[in-house]
Amino acid sequence: MWYNNILETIGNTPLVKLNTITKGVPGTILAKIETTNPGNSIKDRMAVKMIDDAEKSGKLKPGGTIIEGTSGNTGMGLAMAAIIRGYKCIFTTTDKQSKEKVDALRAFGAEVIVCPTNVEPEDPRSYYSVSSRLEREVPNSWKPNQYDNLANTAAHYEQTGPEIWAQTEGKITHLVVGVGTGGTISGTGKYLKEKNPNIQVWGIDTYGSVFKKYKETGIFDKDEIYPYITEGIGEDFLPANVDFDVIDLFEKVTDKDAALMTRDIARKEGIFVGNSAGAAIGGLIQLKDKLKPEDVVVVIFHDHGSRYMGKMYNEDWLRERGFLEDEKLTAKSILAKKEATEIVTLDTQKTVLEAINTIKSMNISQIPVTQQGMIVGKIAESDILSALLENPGLKSAPISEIMTATFPFVDLNTSIDKISSLINKENSAVLIENESGKIEIITQYDIINAISG
Repeated sequence: MWYNNILETIGNTPLVKLNTITKGVPGTILAKIETTNPGNSIKDRMAVKMIDDAEKSGKLKPGGTIIEGTSGNTGMGLAMAAIIRGYKCIFTTTDKQSKEKVDALRAFGAEVIVCPTNVEPEDPRSYYSVSSRLEREVPNSWKPNQYDNLANTAAHYEQTGPEIWAQTEGKITHLVVGVGTGGTISGTGKYLKEKNPNIQVWGIDTYGSVFKKYKETGIFDKDEIYPYITEGIGEDFLPANVDFDVIDLFEKVTDKDAALMTRDIARKEGIFVGNSAGAAIGGLIQLKDKLKPEDVVVVIFHDHGSRYMGKMYNEDWLRERGFLEDEKLTAKSILAKKEATEIVTLDTQKTVLEAINTIKSMNISQIPVTQQGMIVGKIAESDILSALLENPGLKSAPISEIMTATFPFVDLNTSIDKISSLINKENSAVLIENESGKIEIITQYDIINAISG
């Protein structure tokens, strides 16, 4: 048996029991692994449904251009379908999204415009506004508008809900879903509640998003809105696809808990998933007291971990945000083990001869070079030797003529692995601003001393 095209492989994703990460949570916890869709996310389902409906209604015409604001996954589904159906794609996204998501969209031939995150949805620079403007300007174009296009919800009512009902043999008691556009939770939840009105539908939200308070009070509170790191869930407006009548409750999860849980799912279950899965499991653990041993809980794992390699799966990224404890040595702990010494620098106007004398008297091999107190470069024994061999008269020249690029700067949370990788033939050290604001230097010797100490 074969499929006529890649779109026919969408759906029928596996349900997998979680065994380690949810220890202590009552009931049977099952993950719906949407990463097995060809675009590696659940968004493939609704992307094709929205295109099907637009073709039937005549909104999307042959040779047309699909324009959409997307965090990456919907764009992937649309781009894949566009290739099969013969459309062009232009996507707008935010600078919060991972580079991997943007690169993946471009790999499918889509044009991607990156817009600022920290602006109101109605701001002309927002990714919502830019996509709407492009739809007006580009001839023969169509904007799916995944947030308000109810084909999004319909895709999950027709596919995801029936799959889960069949896979659990109707035994499901709880559905747990990270909520962004709202289509997944609303469509899947609606189908399941029609089968059994007692099924609980729990939405996972994030701090900085409006969903939880709106569900509980009916108030759209702009004071709830602020930038957050978690990708794929939460919003600063109310999409038409979020059916608050289907969702029984919302639970908020912090950026830190979502990020660390994402990593733990891979490490403890061997399932490589994205940020919204981490948030969903984090929320489920927070709600564990509401569960009984006989419950059957299905958690949607929306997308693939490969889209977060530079973020949740990068230890330096986690450390920079204070999400990771000091399991390994960092620049801060290396400095703590290092003897306090005044860093030696030379101004750009000092002569090469003065640099030679400083290197000799201080018994050092490289010196940071400053201009008006700012470090702008470095000078090394090897630089001086090469310069003098070419032109012995350079002794009286200013060192700015032969200095090279400055040592790399790192922050206090940079790991020992990253620091070691930066120290090489060109750079025998890295620079760091300590907690008092003073510049300090870390050399290979300092790293060795910290490890052995």
